[in-house]
Amino acid sequence: MSEMRLVVVGAAGRMGRMLIKAVTEAENCRLVGAIEREGSPALGQDAGVLAGLAPLGVSVTADPLPVFAQADGVLDFTSPAGTVSFAGLAAQARIVHVVGTTGLQEEDFAKLEAAARHARIVQSGNMSLGVNLLAGLVRKVAETLGEDFDIEVLEMHHRMKVDAPSGTALLLGEAAAEGRGISLKERSVRSRDGHTGARNPGDIGFATLRGGSVVGEHSVIFAGAGERLELWHRAEDRSIFARGAVRAALWGFDKKPGYYTMADVLGLKDL
Repeated sequence: MSEMRLVVVGAAGRMGRMLIKAVTEAENCRLVGAIEREGSPALGQDAGVLAGLAPLGVSVTADPLPVFAQADGVLDFTSPAGTVSFAGLAAQARIVHVVGTTGLQEEDFAKLEAAARHARIVQSGNMSLGVNLLAGLVRKVAETLGEDFDIEVLEMHHRMKVDAPSGTALLLGEAAAEGRGISLKERSVRSRDGHTGARNPGDIGFATLRGGSVVGEHSVIFAGAGERLELWHRAEDRSIFARGAVRAALWGFDKKPGYYTMADVLGLKDL
């Protein structure tokens, strides 16, 4: 393949800087743009220096349109509103848009799907290769064990995380629901407090913990009568998400416009 030209949006953020570094370390791609919001102190800085690297000759800008026009793909771990806006620009430019943003709502997904008529959207609540393999395993276990086993999703993140449950927890919950052939929206239980009564068979429960500097820990518990199966993943370094995003972009380089997930990237649809 020819060299893929990539843009990082939210370049001055923690994930943005990691994405810049991941692009420079990967083969067959190079950084051609770095985007930040108006008023950011990072504007005008060299993206490489911003990420703690040698200068790359790419200045941080607040104007994404001309940058997208010269790119093959964009890496996006920003905010739901920002991601929807960038998806529209990616559709105009007909490029790959890798979305690792969490906190997306139904209306946001609908706009991403509309953009995917022209862009190649690769979206996941978690770009880690390990987490997406875990989701495939959760789907298969849920299908195999059936409703005799109750499903609970437990997650913990650092104290600064603003959305709950995490995008990864929802990704795992969706995988479990797909395995059971049910709607997560209709069967998820997000909180329990007071006299709740007995657990409804078939529900998928979520529990959220926040504290310290935890990068991300997720477990899916299948609890049956007299036995329990637990599948879990612990993220120890945020760079795993950046590397997964770059891999997703490279995978999408020669694909047709459409809405894809990391399951497509890793070939896990049939797991």
